[in-house]
Amino acid sequence: MKLILFLAMATLSTLISSKTMAQTSNTASGPDKLVVVWTSDDPYVAERVALMYTHAAKTAGWFSEVTLIIWGPSAKLTAENLKVQEKLKAMQTDGVVIEACIACADAYGIAGELKKLNFDVKAMGKPLTDYLKSGANVLTF
Repeated sequence: MKLILFLAMATLSTLISSKTMAQTSNTASGPDKLVVVWTSDDPYVAERVALMYTHAAKTAGWFSEVTLIIWGPSAKLTAENLKVQEKLKAMQTDGVVIEACIACADAYGIAGELKKLNFDVKAMGKPLTDYLKSGANVLTF
């Protein structure tokens, strides 16, 4: 597990460095929107990779628009983990748009819980397709 976490952090560090360099050299060359599709139910991936990068992307100004999509097993983790919920609320406060897949939430019986957290819980197939076709930067964890 430690090796996996280390490799994930090393990959994230490389991604952040290359993305930052690319943006500083030519920020006008691509869309300024990031969409993160978060599917993992691993709390370490959530805390140390997916949510950390997504939040930093917004607060550091790497992207002007940042959206996090809670999809699949990450929905269950969100409903059960108070620490994750607190992180997501902080992200919302800082301007990250949080959406969640209604089909996934219904499958786990947690749609109401996600709605109480003020997430936009809806069918996500079409919105994700629209993000992809728009040229938004889509990243999956």
